[in-house]
Amino acid sequence: MHKAGFVNIVGNPNVGKSTLMNVLVGERISIATFKAQTTRHRIMGIYNTDDMQIVFSDTPGVLKPNYKLQESMLNFSTSALVDADVLLYVTDVVETPDKNNDFVEKVAAMEVPVILLINKIDLSNQQALEQIVAAWHELLPKAEIVPISAANKFNVDYVMKRVRELLPDSPPYFDKDQWTDKPARFFVTEIIREKILLFYDKEIPYSVEVVVEQFKEQPKSIQINAVIYVERDSQKGIIIGKQGRALKKVATEARRDLEKFFGKSIFLETFVKVDKDWRSSDKELRNFGYQLE
Repeated sequence: MHKAGFVNIVGNPNVGKSTLMNVLVGERISIATFKAQTTRHRIMGIYNTDDMQIVFSDTPGVLKPNYKLQESMLNFSTSALVDADVLLYVTDVVETPDKNNDFVEKVAAMEVPVILLINKIDLSNQQALEQIVAAWHELLPKAEIVPISAANKFNVDYVMKRVRELLPDSPPYFDKDQWTDKPARFFVTEIIREKILLFYDKEIPYSVEVVVEQFKEQPKSIQINAVIYVERDSQKGIIIGKQGRALKKVATEARRDLEKFFGKSIFLETFVKVDKDWRSSDKELRNFGYQLE
């Protein structure tokens, strides 16, 4: 009998969800940096064997929205509670269990299996970990609680074992050679945005959206033109940098990662444009592919 199902990963920002996703799927699908709000969309990674298909889904971090973009991000996370066959709720040894009570209450009411993963246990000790486990058990008494370290791959094999056991009998949902639901252009934008998150400080990374305007693939190379949108003229100057050096650094590092990702030579051109207050515009957010109520 073939097994297949949706395993949705939810949790607050900065708890290591994207790192876990990449380890479980075995592909570098979700960008993983140390900055909050890294993942803005719901990203599926598909793990296939002859008799099984696991559709992992990484979602934006759960947070109280302050503008339209964050409302869309919360919608992606909430939608993951609806269609899950198994839910992986990721927390860590740093955050307090009562950080998002409303969301946790929704998780507690779910009928599907919930595995609570306490990540980054290498930053804690046994006594503190036991206290964290007890606190979470009070909030999610039906959940199976598993301490892990996604970065060190500690207990990740056990998580995969439990997921396999909990999957329902079902034919595959996607073709067996498919490993994500996202098009190639999406990963170009994610990799460029990752570099911006790494190289710029303060508000700049969160005011940025990336759009691929040209993606011409040849047998051994890909020609890509990408536009980096910001909200202010002053932000445009910061992204470009003195004599264009900052933007060149972003493009160079992104090109290197894109060549590894696609296994081809990449010719990348980047441009910067101003789209005022795009994070608060329903029209612009829809154009950028965000989910609004």
